[in-house]
Amino acid sequence: METLLTNKTVSVTELREPRKVIDKAGSKPVAVLNRSNVVGYFVPASAVEKLDFSVCETDEVMAALDTLDDNALAVNDYLKDK
Repeated sequence: METLLTNKTVSVTELREPRKVIDKAGSKPVAVLNRSNVVGYFVPASAVEKLDFSVCETDEVMAALDTLDDNALAVNDYLKDK
């Protein structure tokens, strides 16, 4: 079973009416499902505006990558050389 990073979900079909998805989301991310599989996340601007982004040094990023669990390793391996 997949781990969802949010408790709100919508189907791919529901994305045909994005206003409803935005209303349902409020200021939280929404998992987009296709046949019960997560295909992506819809993240409203209001959820991102609350975050504070700053530049990190390479060693800080590598230290953060080392703390991730096994579920994230496949994605990390793919992204490391990008």
